[in-house]
Amino acid sequence: MDRRLFLKEGAAGVLALALSSGKVYGASSRLAAGEDWSKAAPLAGSYDVVVCGGGPAGFIAAIAAARNGAKTAIIERYGFLGGMATMGYVAPISEFAFGGERVIGGIPWEFVQRLEAMGGAFVEWPKGNVDFDIELYKLCSQRMVLEAGVDLYMHSSLIGCEVEDGKILRVIIENKNGLESLSAGRFIDATGDGDLAFLAGVPMQQAGDLQPSSFCFVLSGVDTDSALLQRYMYHSGKKGSSECKPIRERLLELKAAGEPLPDFGGPWFNSVMHKGSVAVNITRASTDSTDNRDFTAAECRLREDIFTFTEALRKIAPEFKDCYVASTAPQAGIRESRRILGVHTVTAEEYVSGERYPDSISRGAHQIDMHSGKGTGQVLIKLKQAAWVPYRALIAKGFPNLLVAGRCISADRKALASLRVQASCMGLGQAAGVAAARSLRAGCAVQDINTDALIETLRSMGALI
Repeated sequence: MDRRLFLKEGAAGVLALALSSGKVYGASSRLAAGEDWSKAAPLAGSYDVVVCGGGPAGFIAAIAAARNGAKTAIIERYGFLGGMATMGYVAPISEFAFGGERVIGGIPWEFVQRLEAMGGAFVEWPKGNVDFDIELYKLCSQRMVLEAGVDLYMHSSLIGCEVEDGKILRVIIENKNGLESLSAGRFIDATGDGDLAFLAGVPMQQAGDLQPSSFCFVLSGVDTDSALLQRYMYHSGKKGSSECKPIRERLLELKAAGEPLPDFGGPWFNSVMHKGSVAVNITRASTDSTDNRDFTAAECRLREDIFTFTEALRKIAPEFKDCYVASTAPQAGIRESRRILGVHTVTAEEYVSGERYPDSISRGAHQIDMHSGKGTGQVLIKLKQAAWVPYRALIAKGFPNLLVAGRCISADRKALASLRVQASCMGLGQAAGVAAARSLRAGCAVQDINTDALIETLRSMGALI
């Protein structure tokens, strides 16, 4: 029997200090040196399913697990749900449809419909992209999670896990209560960066050159009624993209003329459901979000770039002459970081050709979209049809109670360049949540689940597979 404690670098020092000093970190009780280390992180709750990460994949996974009878908790390091949508201002939610036909349903689409009913969403067809109000997104996701009976551990950072022969026994979190732990029969890693899987020792794929991060922001004082922005912000009933090509050309001309503009993408302008305000995706920086120092330095550069580009927009576009930065995202958006080496790795060839697997549990509709780490380039590869994702991409060999969902699944870089978008992540979260609950109820490892039964359950919930 191999039972180990895995901690993030730095967290090990905190726990060692607690043990050697005889004090439980952040708590009033005391621990004698040499006693069981687990007393330093007392059990805050015991669950059927614990989801790490409250982004598009995570909050949908938690709802799915809870609705399938599992006592569920979700850990989130911010004080709100939504992940890249709400902490990264990544808009719109892409893409629910392919060729005008919706391919992702169930809880993800229920969320969109509820958000739309609140006045917080606008669905763009034929792609099924969803513009959204950031604050209403937070509220709608929170309501759905709480209605499902999920326990929330907000403002909590995942710092470690206890593993026995590949089985995760509990995770260790840190918050204002100090060090705490949660035990569960099944764990879902929806952290985006694959933090739990990495801590538990799941093999990771070679990262290579990562796609850049973008620091998104909201501009107000914009003439959103102008013909230019009406053309590039809304696409209901017609083909189109939120990439504003006329302004892109003007920015490239400035750059060619010697204006000291940073590298950029797009720009992409999207509605935040309020007249005069627009979500902007333009900045980019090559960085590794799993390296604290590197990511911090990149965010500092990107924050400067936000104001550089705002000033440039004021100069070159009358629609933006009175604009100002109303809000910047809590953190830069991340396109790519860790990916597990799963039982099956989805390849770009499989993905683009629309290969359908016997254990297909979700779809992908967005084109492969790879942004260059340097310069202003972007590689786009269109899909021949809506793609499929196998259940085997959500699990790793030798880890019987762990699933992953979101952009840390087992896919090669090109396939991930489509699957990383929010609608796809939501579909993957739904599958992971149902699988976690079903495997627990069946008393089997996640690798041994009856995938035919899993697919039928997903279909009964509205999944389009």
